[in-house]
Order: sequence, then C-alpha cells, then structure tokens
Amino acid sequence: MSAQPTERPLSNWDREAIGELAVSALVDYLPLPVGAMTPRADAVHITVVSSRELALWVWELGGRIDKGPSSGGVTLWTLYTETPERGTKGAPVLIRVHVAVVDGEDVLAEVRPGAGR
Repeated sequence: MSAQPTERPLSNWDREAIGELAVSALVDYLPLPVGAMTPRADAVHITVVSSRELALWVWELGGRIDKGPSSGGVTLWTLYTETPERGTKGAPVLIRVHVAVVDGEDVLAEVRPGAGR
C-alpha cells in the first residue's frame, strides 16, 4: 500500500493570507506607501493618501489606472497591477491601489488614466 499526498483546494481565507503575505513582502522590499491593506480572495486592496503615493506604485509596478465618476467633489482612482511572479509556485497576486483625488487637484501625467506603463 502506498500513500499519495493530496492537495486540498485553497479556501478564500487561504487566498487572502497568501495575498497579504506576498504584498507585505513586496511593500517591505521596494518600499511602497500603504495607508491601509485589505486582503480579499480576488486581490489585495491598498489605499494610499495622495496621487503622489499612487505615482510611486505606478513607477515601480506599472499597470492600468481607472478613474471613477466624481461624487461630492472627489474621484476614486484605482491602479490595477500585480506582484512579480514568485518562484516556481508563486503566481502573481493581483493588487488594486486606490486613492481619492479631489476634483481639480494637479495629478502627475504618469498617473493619469491610460498612462500606466
């Protein structure tokens, strides 16, 4: 009789923990600004406090920026990016970096929607 190891499917909690660990390591290594980190099974959400901090994420990781509709004089900007591949078993972790931008605030050209690298 022989025994074969079996791999159980990852739960949402497992995915959140793996994502949080991967993004925390990335943030410590580069270092990138983080106001708040909220891991979810589909992506790790980062909130930063200014468009300049969002620009640091764009310069380091690239990605695509979306600009939401204005509400109350503020617009939510979101960078869609991911961690680099993590070895042989480490698929990239999706990251969403969010910032509230006051309407009319000067924003670096590199951060404007469509300007991600």
